[in-house]
This record gives sequence, structure tokens and C-alpha cells, in this order.
Amino acid sequence: MNQLISFVESKLVWFVIFVAGLGLAIPETGQFLEPGIGPLLALLMFIISLTFDAHDVRMVVRKPSRQFLALGLVYGPMSIAGWVTGRFFFGGGPLAAGQTLLGTLPTDVSSPLLVLIARGNVALAAVFNAINTVLSPFIVPFLFLWLTGIQLEVPLESIILELVLIVFVPTVLGVSSRTGLPDFCARYDSHYAGLGSIIYLLILLAVVGPNAATIINYGWYAFVIAGAALCLNLIGYLVAMTSRLLTNDCKEVITYLFTVSKKEFSIAAAFVAASGLPSEIAIPSAFFAVIQMITSPIAAKIIARS
Repeated sequence: MNQLISFVESKLVWFVIFVAGLGLAIPETGQFLEPGIGPLLALLMFIISLTFDAHDVRMVVRKPSRQFLALGLVYGPMSIAGWVTGRFFFGGGPLAAGQTLLGTLPTDVSSPLLVLIARGNVALAAVFNAINTVLSPFIVPFLFLWLTGIQLEVPLESIILELVLIVFVPTVLGVSSRTGLPDFCARYDSHYAGLGSIIYLLILLAVVGPNAATIINYGWYAFVIAGAALCLNLIGYLVAMTSRLLTNDCKEVITYLFTVSKKEFSIAAAFVAASGLPSEIAIPSAFFAVIQMITSPIAAKIIARS
């Protein structure tokens, strides 16, 4: 079992490509897993949170400037980048609005796993993730209205409940376990990234499968939508590099890379549905989910090796 976990982590990039192809070729495999996305994300957060303790969290909290910078980069330049790429690739209409919405979204829940694989500051990534996500119901609608003139309705209760169950509860349990049982948890340090990688692959399959028909039905235009998603993803890495103006700590810079470049795509669908907007507005986020789940492990492996 240990060898399997290590093998998956070491070959994660190839597994990601295979799983994405499997989800497109046999959508039923991902559709079967779709109801379990929430529990899988919660389990992923718990496993990643076992890698740092309360002391690490306190060290992060003592540097509020880091959190303010992450907040600014995630919601500032990336929102503008979403609007610009939406105009460039789609001109106008629902897809342009959807690309703008994508740019305003918070950090993806899985970002701490990529930070762990890339040997970054996982505690910092977890704090960034929590703060950016909890503020999203209040920031995203404001930014989207400012950039597009479209009013978003926020399903506040359901989003907060989801955040508590998927992000905060697993994180608190994981950090508490690491703090209370440090020797026991440290015994499995070499396995956490591999276990997280396996869960990541299941989440990828659960994302690709249900969206396979939509992706295929767009035909050649799917490459345009995917190109817009990839462009925004790469811009995220470039924007994150500005963090070097504040810190020269390599682990912290790595944390910014995955905090800024990854977007929590599922919130987009919730906003669109609650607002009664055309479902096509959520399409760029669905494409971005697939793109970022393929590119992020590649980036993480390159960074870890260098």
C-alpha cells in the first residue's frame, strides 16, 4: 500500500492526464463520484492539515501583511484579468461574463495540496484559503457587479455551511490532531502528499465526468474556452510572482503561486443558479476546473524538482 501511495504521488502528472481522459471517454465514472465531491474535499483538507500544528498557524497569523497581499492578488489583478480575457476571447455575452466571474472567485480548496507537493508553506496556504473563501460571498458579488453591471444573488446560508463543513471543520480537526499527537502524525508525513494525490484524482474524475457532455458538445469552440481558462491560469502564476516584492522566502512564494492561480469553481455554479442567470455563465468555471487540475500538478512537480 505504501508503495502504491508513493507511486501515485511520483507519477501524479501522468495519472492526472489519464483520469481526465477517462472522465471524457466514460463520463459515467465521474458522474458516479459527483455526489461525493464535498466529502472528498473535506477529507483532502483533513489530510493536508495533519502536516502542520497550532504553532505553525500562530506563526502565520503573526504576519498579517502576507494575508492582505494574498487577498489583494486573488481579488484584485485576477478579477481584472478575468474581465480582460473574457473580452479578448469571447467579446461579450454569457461566456465573457462567466470568464469575468471566474476571475473574481476565491482560491480553490485543493490549493494546499499543491503547495505541499511543491514543498511550500502549507500552513500559510491553509490560512490564505480559509480567509479568501470566507470573504467570497461578500466580495465576489461586488466585483462582478462593478465589472459587468450584473447583480448576483448570494445563497449565503448554503455557502457558509459548505465552507464550515469542507474547510473549517476538517482543518481544525487536522491541526488539533497534529498538535495533540505530534509523534503519531509525524510517523506518516511521507504519505500525506500521496494520499492527497489519490483524493485529488478522484475529485478530478468527479469534475470531468459530469461536464464531459458540455465540453464535447462545444466542438472545436471548446478549445477557445479552454484557451481562455489556461490563459487566466497562467496569468495567476505571473501575478503571484509579485509576492517577491514582499518576501524572499521561497516557500512563501510557492504558496502564493497556487493561492492566486487556482480558483474555487464550484461557487460560480451556486451564484449563477441562485441569481437565475443563464447557465452558460458557469461554463468558463467548469472548463477552468479541468484545466487547473491538470496544470497545477505539473507546475508543482516542476517547482519541487527545481
